[in-house]
Amino acid sequence: MKFIILFAAAAALSAQVNWTTYSGDVNGQRHSSLTQITPANAKDLEMKWVFQADTLQKMEASPIVVDGVMYFTQAPNDVVALDAKTGRMFWIYQYRVSPDARLCCGQVNRGLAIHGDTLFLGTLDAHLIALDAKNGRVLWDTQVADPKLGYSITEAPLVVKDKVILGPAGGEYGIRGFFAAYDVKTGKELWKFYTVPAAGEPGVETWSGDSWKHGSAGSWNTGSYDPELNLVYYGTGNPGPDWNPDVRLGDNLYSCSVVALDADTGKLKWHFQFTPHDAADWDAAVVPVLADIAWKGTRRKVLMSGNRNGFFYVLDRATGKFLQGTPFVHQTWAAGLDENGRPIRLPNTEPTVEGTKIYPGMQGGTNWYAPSFSPKTGLFYLSAWKDYYSYFSKLPVTFNEGQSFFGGATKSAVQPIKRGPINSWTDSAGHGEVIALDPATGKEKWAFKMHDVTDAGILTTAADVLFTGSREGYFWALDARTGAPLWHAITGGQISAAPVSYMVDGKQYIAISANHSVFAFGLR
Repeated sequence: MKFIILFAAAAALSAQVNWTTYSGDVNGQRHSSLTQITPANAKDLEMKWVFQADTLQKMEASPIVVDGVMYFTQAPNDVVALDAKTGRMFWIYQYRVSPDARLCCGQVNRGLAIHGDTLFLGTLDAHLIALDAKNGRVLWDTQVADPKLGYSITEAPLVVKDKVILGPAGGEYGIRGFFAAYDVKTGKELWKFYTVPAAGEPGVETWSGDSWKHGSAGSWNTGSYDPELNLVYYGTGNPGPDWNPDVRLGDNLYSCSVVALDADTGKLKWHFQFTPHDAADWDAAVVPVLADIAWKGTRRKVLMSGNRNGFFYVLDRATGKFLQGTPFVHQTWAAGLDENGRPIRLPNTEPTVEGTKIYPGMQGGTNWYAPSFSPKTGLFYLSAWKDYYSYFSKLPVTFNEGQSFFGGATKSAVQPIKRGPINSWTDSAGHGEVIALDPATGKEKWAFKMHDVTDAGILTTAADVLFTGSREGYFWALDARTGAPLWHAITGGQISAAPVSYMVDGKQYIAISANHSVFAFGLR
């Protein structure tokens, strides 16, 4: 008994000082239990070191940190190990991406997973690679899918027990999406779940004709896991083609959904579709956030998701039952959600040849940027694009293997990065906000407004400090209870990643990827 208690205490301490998975924990909360940095002393934060990558590509990866060693990815698919206290490099693994790779959105990779002394890397040409964490040596290399068909891996894998789980991106190439689990020791595939059902399978009736063959519903963000229910949760991407839904009539399952899969077998336990028959590219490829919260007088196991379609959802994560859905940004496409959470679509809100103006725009009310939930405050936090719209137009489209499978185009008033005064074109283009929502009501508790839109994720801590960034290159510390700004630093480049927190030698650090560098901050 004494040994068990000591082991549990050691595991709890390790979880506090380390950041061992994309979201910090398999629950997806992106919440640190460290308390050394507080609202009172956050003003004393300073940069401790900076690592400048050997690339000019932006970095979207969240580092992982284990026992004082930080691991992260830099473009196109390199893995870097360095001293998390000083920034000194230990080793670098350079992966040569195949020329067969098809990429819709840049040479981005969102990070790594670790199991014991083994790191796991997904590649842009659809391989899953295991590396020795001590030296970067390749242990095994498994081809997950054919890159010539548009399959790629951009997400950080998820380790569950003896399995490493991920899914491929490629929704803009008409792939047939899936999630798969691989043995952590050998790389052998253990199960696979297709996110687009085939002929004869339940759900295929939601696709007209043979449109399911190129239905997409890919994956480009890490999932979550509930060990008590033994369920893995993942969000799925858009149906293909993107903006011409006429060629794929029906709800198009399981696109724009969250799926709950048995971790041992990959069998579907339940699903919830946020945007049936999506015509706006409103993926649900966000991290599902799991928490046990007070719900109508009882404790309930819930899944929370701020969706690209502009609604914030609370679901029962054991059954998938819809509990609540409320808009968190201005939206003009739905009159609301029915009792089952299905959107009540308004007329004249699908793409047309001439173009249809819809709020939120193509990038959505939020996107893949990592949200956070704080058990201390009980609030859900996400990065949002407020008052933002796009014109959606559809065009004829024919599927050609390995080529882009767009069914139209969008035009948005948002410029890549705002510089100087807002002109007449960007006056109504929208802006970025960090929003704190009460899961019990869906109502906004506070909002922190930015000048530009934001692509940054969020970190909260047990000391009630929230960290996030912006396209302008500001790295912010906010009071998690009020949204009041506490401190900021200028990183000199766009932040398109989420912060992490860890401890080395008794000191708490905050790290963030910005542009093509990694910064670490700590107290003076």
